[in-house]
Amino acid sequence: MNTPVYDFDSVIDRHGTSAAKIDRLDAVFGRHDLTPLWIADLDFAVCPEITAALRRRLDHPVLGYSDASESYWQSIIDWCSRRHGFAIGRDELAFVPGVVKGIALAVNYFTHEGDGVVIQPPVYTPFRTVVEGNGRSVVENPLLRDADGNYRMDLDGLRRIVEAERPRLMILCNPHNPIGLQWDEATLREVAAICRAADVLVVSDEIHGDLMLAGRRHIPFLACGADAEAVGIMLAAPSKTFNIPGLVSSWMAVKNPEIRKPYYGWLEVNEFSQPVIISAIGAEAAYRNGEAWLDQMLAYVESNIAFARDFIAEHIPGLRVVLPEASFLLWLDFTEMHLPQSEIMKLLMDKAHLALNDGTMFGSQGEGFARLNVGTPRCVLADALEKLRQAVVGSTVAVENTI
Repeated sequence: MNTPVYDFDSVIDRHGTSAAKIDRLDAVFGRHDLTPLWIADLDFAVCPEITAALRRRLDHPVLGYSDASESYWQSIIDWCSRRHGFAIGRDELAFVPGVVKGIALAVNYFTHEGDGVVIQPPVYTPFRTVVEGNGRSVVENPLLRDADGNYRMDLDGLRRIVEAERPRLMILCNPHNPIGLQWDEATLREVAAICRAADVLVVSDEIHGDLMLAGRRHIPFLACGADAEAVGIMLAAPSKTFNIPGLVSSWMAVKNPEIRKPYYGWLEVNEFSQPVIISAIGAEAAYRNGEAWLDQMLAYVESNIAFARDFIAEHIPGLRVVLPEASFLLWLDFTEMHLPQSEIMKLLMDKAHLALNDGTMFGSQGEGFARLNVGTPRCVLADALEKLRQAVVGSTVAVENTI
């Protein structure tokens, strides 16, 4: 059977669909005339096999109470085995109504008010807001950056803060957002050893794990040995992978029965772990029938990343790109322009008319940076980069003329 060829070049008008990246522009950026390249969803049409499965179910006239089928759970097991070489048992899985909600549930169940929770900034904003908003204390273990702009974990710093602060939990981003790093197995094993020795649970957000670039493979935290299995809670979803975050189809895996049984019991009695009809149907269709779409989408994203890298290198002096190992997000480094963060954002919004994520929303370590979503048709990306080029060159000329 011939593999379908999917279209990622068509520009889809998302106005009037309650698309957050459009509807929130005024609230977040103070204006609505911006090209929205910020929130991490894709501007591509969803894999048609997913929408076909949803339509088939919606053609039935009754939408009553439902249970997730065993084939749904098996689709997750098969996906992890096929895509990542990771074995997971049915009893080790549970539904969760969103990865951020999964983090919040773990924070509330496993920690008490005032407890410390480790995060590794610059990192996905809700890691901090969920911790602080629930009355817990953020314990920072910032990433280290070398002279060439490469990032790595500060494992010695993690040992020190675990000993000094006695946190109860660590939130790991694997792959790391916004930088796009897939942590190597040695690093993940060391994190597991440090945390197990200190009785620190690790909640591993792996929502970008299916989006590996350039043939790399994802390394699930729970696949990194006995220490990781002892302390790990893995959160994942088809949402970023297949552009279906609106279906709320996340799941978790816990290997250690001493953690899993009471926690899953608590989730069940509070009815947090029951997927709704569209969540299970959409996820199963994605995992069973969406792999060709995903492979083609990743190839398209890789070409967009290469296009952005080459365009910026040639046309936008002073701007550097931290190339991701996973996902469709670019971490843009403006530090060589020596602009305060407020001026960077003014440049992006008021001159380039672009909506990018402010680097400081990921922590103070994001000063001088912005995050760009390249999961969009090439013509949109090309237009955005040309606007950025004109804004940067125009600002440079204006500065030179005042000297």
